[in-house]
Amino acid sequence: MTLTNERRIPNKPVSAEDHSLIGHEAIWKVMLRKFMKNKLAVIGAVLLIIIVGAAIFAPMLAPKDPSQQVLLDKLAPPGKDYPLGADNLGRDTLSRLLYGARISLLVGFASVAGSIFIGTVIGAIAGYFGGILDAVLMRIVDAIISFPSLFLLITLVTIFEPSIFTLIAIFAVFGWTGTARLVRGEFLSLRKSEFVLAARTLGISNTRIIFSHILPNALGPIIVSATLGVGGVILAEAGLSYLGLGIQPPTPSWGNMLQSAQNPQIMLGAWWYPLFPGFMILITVLAFNFVGDGLRDAFDPKIDD
Repeated sequence: MTLTNERRIPNKPVSAEDHSLIGHEAIWKVMLRKFMKNKLAVIGAVLLIIIVGAAIFAPMLAPKDPSQQVLLDKLAPPGKDYPLGADNLGRDTLSRLLYGARISLLVGFASVAGSIFIGTVIGAIAGYFGGILDAVLMRIVDAIISFPSLFLLITLVTIFEPSIFTLIAIFAVFGWTGTARLVRGEFLSLRKSEFVLAARTLGISNTRIIFSHILPNALGPIIVSATLGVGGVILAEAGLSYLGLGIQPPTPSWGNMLQSAQNPQIMLGAWWYPLFPGFMILITVLAFNFVGDGLRDAFDPKIDD
């Protein structure tokens, strides 16, 4: 890389470390520029910032207690007292949406963090060492993938008491297979690189090579996978809650808000009640998918800037 005069320090040679830092800085600038050129990704990022911010500051933004019931205001339409209407128990829909965002995002982020950790470790070990260990680990992945995911989720949630922790644990323990395959493929292509061979020649331990040398070069696909995974988990949690197997009332979540509005009379007579939680699920999942697509393009060197 050619350094401009502005970046040079007079009478001081630029070290190899300085070259590396400048190179990494340039790479991140290129990726940010590519991401910003994707208008849908930028829109998705802005929406996520708004949604996450609203969830964090829900106690300050919510006009009412999300559990407060006013039976006389049951299914009240949107108006001055209830900006987004009231539910079938007279609870403020806007307040429950804000607090429900906390639950849905918590389940999504925590589950994906756990599954990414498990999948990254297993995929890195399988891809780096190969051989019999790789074959055994990949057969375990194949066995888990072979189970119908919805049936497996329903069975496990039925066996264990439905709770936030139960959902996070189930999504994390059974959602790592895709990440493991992805990381394994990256490690298979990187383990014979020159920098890995040089590290082995210097006697650096396998653990350090895996997590300090190869893994940083495989972070791009992992980040993309995590971003897309959060939207999928939020949708799965909403589906389970809609079936009555997810987050249990009175704790609000977007899924159980839809579940309590599934009565045809409510859907036809109080359209605002199922509309808003369904709209929030749609917008949030789309936003995560848009950001994931933008990150995928940003990390892909084959796509021109």
